[in-house]
Amino acid sequence: MYFNSKGQEEVSYDAIVIGSGISGGWAAKELCEKGLKTLVLEKGRMVKHGDYPTALKEDWEFENRGQLSAEELTQYEKQNRTGYTMHQSSKHWWVNDLEHPYTETKRFDWIRGHHVGGRSLMWGRQSWRLSELDFEANLREGIAVDWPIRYADLAPWYEHVEKFIGVQGENVGLPQLPDSNLLPAMELTCVEEHFRDSIKSNFGRTLTVGRSANLSQAHNGRGACQYRNRCIRGCPYGAYFSSNASTLPAAEATGNMTLRPNSVVHSIIYDPATRKAKGVKVIDAETMETTEFYAKIIFCCASALSTTLILFNSANEDFPNGLGNSSGQLGHNVMDHHFRAGATGIYEGFGDKFHKGRRPTGVYLARYRNVDKASESKDYLRGWGYQGGASRTNWMQGVKELDMTLGAEFKSKLIIPGPWQMGLNAFAECLPYYDNKVTLNTDVLDKYGLPTLTMDCEFKENEMNMRKDMANDAAEMLEAAGFTNVETYDAGSWPGLGIHEMGTARMGRTPKSSVLNGWNQMWDVPNVFVTDGSCMTSAACQNPSLTYMALTARAANYAVEELKKMNL
Repeated sequence: MYFNSKGQEEVSYDAIVIGSGISGGWAAKELCEKGLKTLVLEKGRMVKHGDYPTALKEDWEFENRGQLSAEELTQYEKQNRTGYTMHQSSKHWWVNDLEHPYTETKRFDWIRGHHVGGRSLMWGRQSWRLSELDFEANLREGIAVDWPIRYADLAPWYEHVEKFIGVQGENVGLPQLPDSNLLPAMELTCVEEHFRDSIKSNFGRTLTVGRSANLSQAHNGRGACQYRNRCIRGCPYGAYFSSNASTLPAAEATGNMTLRPNSVVHSIIYDPATRKAKGVKVIDAETMETTEFYAKIIFCCASALSTTLILFNSANEDFPNGLGNSSGQLGHNVMDHHFRAGATGIYEGFGDKFHKGRRPTGVYLARYRNVDKASESKDYLRGWGYQGGASRTNWMQGVKELDMTLGAEFKSKLIIPGPWQMGLNAFAECLPYYDNKVTLNTDVLDKYGLPTLTMDCEFKENEMNMRKDMANDAAEMLEAAGFTNVETYDAGSWPGLGIHEMGTARMGRTPKSSVLNGWNQMWDVPNVFVTDGSCMTSAACQNPSLTYMALTARAANYAVEELKKMNL
């Protein structure tokens, strides 16, 4: 039964945006600022900027020092694989796995948050541009399909996004890590500076502070970072980019946005007569009533796998395998970054130095493998960058089982931190494989009675071959810089755990090999645009969220121009 409390005219808009996270917020801002009456549909509850209940609490204010009970943990079996849900301060951002199940043919850690702002409230904020090397890689190596765009197509949109959100960092002039429009950089610690200088002189490699969407100074009406490093709880100062603090308020200020939380998108409504989408079917999460909304254009920004699930569930007579899926590529080519391999070491110097505050970003060591002929590997394609940092270790010498001193000597030791320790953790590219896929599961339903996904995805030989170098190279650089007790590690990595899932509705140059064209526009259904991670044609090794934002802004501009030309 479908329920519309108003006539069709009153539930019609110029544009509908599905999702309010990083991509959805940008779609809302750009479309509203260009004059379109825009409906933003969010699956989860309303969260306004500042509605961050644990942001100002101290750890000792939480029951059990914030640890979840065994009973609570049963609700977050898969979400908890990241470790983030292990604390009361942030558990409210993560979905209940019992209510939102999925099936794994192979292990897949799908991490989700259903609320206004989505994962823009939960992300790691690392903000790097993809390079020409990344956009050309598939074509150069004969992998999958060629990107339909190049760096020059996206560069002005990267700048457009960076100027609005605020990204701190420094430009280092590397072609594989393009310069950005940046706010003043946060400082490295003294040991990080030492390591930076060592690897430059010994290996010719470049380390910099991690470029992040944290404000090093007030910007666009938002406050500067307070160095609390509690970003995961939500920032009342607006000192990091989120939809809640930035793009959604901008969209609201136009008077053109209607934001509707608790709106579970069932499917996109297709009109076979026009071969276009005409609206969206929505289940109210609170009443379970079904409503239809109508629009001239639709932006799918629900996150890579959620968008693909909606498109699968929008199958019809013209597209029996999912809306816009004449290519057969929908759901395939799943990618994520693999990580958790690297090294750690102790540095005995700088004992009289300490770091101030809790910097909300680490260091970044730029990719150096397979960037030119001299750095080519015979064992694998692509490469990785390192994230990590150096800080003083804790006050463990005060634990009684480890220290038998007494009196004044004991008390003086309590105010002296341990030695400097540094860790490097590689974030590496995964190639796009057709047989890494998600499929619709009509046997396992979610709390709304909707089908779910089955994950069939793994890292393959190319990814496994680079992991040995990811660990050993890190150790080699630490040892060359004078670190001791250097230990390598490979803690294993599975798709989804990097929380950078992408590729299931990829862009391409022909409708036979891709779901989207070079404007993030569906080949088959031209008034539907997909600008979240599902559009990605390859993964690169950089964190991808900045690219989603730039692609969204670019696609929104194109969609509005096409509307003006009466092409949509």
